[in-house]
Amino acid sequence: MSAPLLEITDLRVRFGETMAVDGVSLKIEAGERVALVGESGSGKSVTALSILRLLQDAELSGSIRLDGQELLTKSEPAMRKLRGSDIAMIFQEPMTALNPLYTIGDQISETIQLHDGVSARDARRRAIDLLARTGITEPEKRVDRYAHQLSGGQRQRAMIAMALACRPRLLLADEPTTALDVTIRAQIVELLLELQRDEAASRGMAVLLITHDLNLVRKFAQRVAVMEHGVLVESGTVQDIFGSPQHPYTVRLLASRPARTVLPVLPLSPVLLDAQEVSVEFATKTPGVGGWFRRGAFKAVDRVSVTVRQGETLGIVGESGSGKSTLAMALLGLQRTSHGKVEFQGRLLGDYRGREKTVLRSNMQVVFQDPYSSLSPRQTIERIVGEGLGLHRPELDAAARHAKVVAVLREVGIDRTALNRYPHEFSGGQRQRIAIARALVLEPRILILDEPTSALDVSIQYQVLRLLADIQKKYNLGYVFISHDLEVIGAMAHRVVVMQNGTVVETGDVENIFATPSHEYTRKLLKAAIAA
Repeated sequence: MSAPLLEITDLRVRFGETMAVDGVSLKIEAGERVALVGESGSGKSVTALSILRLLQDAELSGSIRLDGQELLTKSEPAMRKLRGSDIAMIFQEPMTALNPLYTIGDQISETIQLHDGVSARDARRRAIDLLARTGITEPEKRVDRYAHQLSGGQRQRAMIAMALACRPRLLLADEPTTALDVTIRAQIVELLLELQRDEAASRGMAVLLITHDLNLVRKFAQRVAVMEHGVLVESGTVQDIFGSPQHPYTVRLLASRPARTVLPVLPLSPVLLDAQEVSVEFATKTPGVGGWFRRGAFKAVDRVSVTVRQGETLGIVGESGSGKSTLAMALLGLQRTSHGKVEFQGRLLGDYRGREKTVLRSNMQVVFQDPYSSLSPRQTIERIVGEGLGLHRPELDAAARHAKVVAVLREVGIDRTALNRYPHEFSGGQRQRIAIARALVLEPRILILDEPTSALDVSIQYQVLRLLADIQKKYNLGYVFISHDLEVIGAMAHRVVVMQNGTVVETGDVENIFATPSHEYTRKLLKAAIAA
């Protein structure tokens, strides 16, 4: 029997006193698709980076063999020859992984020239072919674009093209679809399957998929390995792991899917937020004759009407660029509208002045997608959560503010020992709880939740969703919940608004819309969610 393509035996990775990976053993055959799952901090990405020997300040022991060759004892020049040609990696965030100073074509061509020794002209031609193969339209034009000039899906496809440039035998895909829309996610999954099926192009390429997306694992992988706290606790076929998990952690992980627990909205619940015929336009400039620019306008939101009642969750879904977040900023009064009106408790936002406007701000709060970016790294948790009290509740003295901060942190499951710590000392789920506490401390009536769980592990996502549901029941809050995860919207929302290109194509009760969608675009989203 031939040796497996990749064989990891008793791998241990230590950073100082911290054991990040503890005794992991894993085999991957040529052409196989294996998923490595677990929560943040479980050691998934560290394991993948160990294969490429890209970890800094780490002590590695054990064995990692590629086609029988030991990688841990290879010299750095020898590893450089393997990276890209035999082992390639797709990173989680292409905007960070791609060099902003070079075009996409230059970055793909560089890999080809480095490993294959072809001319710049031939490398560029192959780069265009790779972009076309990954489904990027007009690859002859896109090849000269920079990362910031491409959409999220296009950047991820460019990353895949770069990873496949030298036809690697092993592809490491680290959360390749986490931040993508459901339709783009389905396209990327199908693309990877198609590329792997093409034996001539892939050389029987094996894929190690690192993800917390269990739906993706079920659709894509053949075998699953589950990690917890650096230890491989269970492995097996997809059917066995999903059908009869043995380890308690695997059981808990699989049970962490969003569950619908919303209470019905009372018939006489008042309308908190009412937006009618809202439009938002952005000025644009396009190149004209003789170097002049033609001025125009891009309509990001086009005559959208929504209402939110007390105790109700309005879900807003759609692909990137559909206008979801722009609409949310308009509802908050943080984005100027070109048409229409927005009222809070029966009064136009523009009519609030002075102290009344301050009260309005305290009644309408927002929780953003990435809590690490939205929390100041230079402030303690007590100051972050209590900052709004200094502005909106000036009558409270220092002791009262402190007590209120402690109480709201306890409400979201954060101990008072967190008060003097900083955001980087907390996990992603804890940071999101802190962001929710910062919004709740002002006792708002409306919460705008902009993709609040998209970057979280499935188990942490489950905890945050349960927390939001409990808070809504306790305080009878209105939610505007923006997400591209239809499963989350199905669990949390009473009504849903489906947006495409700035317009509402369908709206209604979430269960009815998901069961019998009337618009083709809604059907496309739901189909993509199932496929992904």
